[in-house]
Amino acid sequence: MKKYILFLTLFVIACNSDIEQNHIQKFQKNLIDSEQTGSNVAMVYKDDKLVYNKIFNSKKEGDKDITDNTIFPIWSMSKPITITAVMILYEKGLIDLDDDVSKYIPAFNDLNCKNSDGEIYKCENKLKLIHLMTHRSGYSYYDNPKWFTSTVKYQNLVDFVNDVAKHPVEFEPGSDYLYGLNMAILGRIIEVVTEKTFYEYLKETIFDPLEMNETKFYITKEERERFQPLFINSNSLKGFTNYLDEMSYDIDNRAYFGGEGLVSTMKDYSNFCKMLLNRGTFNGNKIISSSSIDMMTSKYSVGKPDEFASIGDPFYYGFSLFVLDDTKLDGTNSSKGIYGWSGYHNTHFWIDDEKQLFGLFMSRAREFNFDIQKEFRRAVYSTF
Repeated sequence: MKKYILFLTLFVIACNSDIEQNHIQKFQKNLIDSEQTGSNVAMVYKDDKLVYNKIFNSKKEGDKDITDNTIFPIWSMSKPITITAVMILYEKGLIDLDDDVSKYIPAFNDLNCKNSDGEIYKCENKLKLIHLMTHRSGYSYYDNPKWFTSTVKYQNLVDFVNDVAKHPVEFEPGSDYLYGLNMAILGRIIEVVTEKTFYEYLKETIFDPLEMNETKFYITKEERERFQPLFINSNSLKGFTNYLDEMSYDIDNRAYFGGEGLVSTMKDYSNFCKMLLNRGTFNGNKIISSSSIDMMTSKYSVGKPDEFASIGDPFYYGFSLFVLDDTKLDGTNSSKGIYGWSGYHNTHFWIDDEKQLFGLFMSRAREFNFDIQKEFRRAVYSTF
């Protein structure tokens, strides 16, 4: 009788766990059913344990099953990695965030600005590293695919920054927020300071210590078999394709764009998240200090309507990270102060220090939809 009661108790616990996790499973399945993504994978890590890790494969023609080895382009989730790399230099005293960019790249010494009428004049403010870190440089992203962050146009970061420096910024550096190509410029600054390629520096200081062996700016011919196809549902385009990479991912290309150029896997990026959640440490190795994370998540720009913001009112913006400020307006039961970022093909993550939790989601789908992260958070905080 006691064995029966024990079995029944364990069965009920297991069933309740499945019911609780159905919030996240329903979220993932709905993304496929509503044709927002193809196959997708979600992970939740809490209190030093992996508490949720599930793949939903669409089984649709042209899609590819996600596995533990699937490689994803992470696009703007490259940015927090670049920010971390800059903070390592800052902690070593090799740079100051108030330094002029022209100290490292002289071409930025004669930067031009646009006024409200679109007229060009010489900027009064100097462009500083802190402006790049916070997207307050005045540089945007530009619609023409031949402009700037293109591994078709550029083979290295030297030519890239020299061309960017000739382009006028949209306002006086430091005076406003505008999401743009800032991290790619920081990549070149890191090369100047370290006398290494940006990728070499990332590998030495972040990827190797965090065991992020699959995170890089290129994929080989063999790795291409593990690269997730893009599901596109945009205007008249709908279906799966391998022909809209936008980046070349060529192993010989040295245009290492720190804002958009990296590929990664769930396992690799989860190690990066673990490091952030553990206040800069991974497996006993310190990558950055706790005080650097505090700097990265401090308020430098606020949301709408005070300044331009790309992802909504409840957040303020740190060093290329959103930070949740207004939990009531957000409405997902997420903890105040969570921070993270997302990528163009719908990769998403956030760190929750209060609940000792991070969430990580990967798919490869366009168009980008920030509601995917919001609904993922809603599902997670309905469960854990």
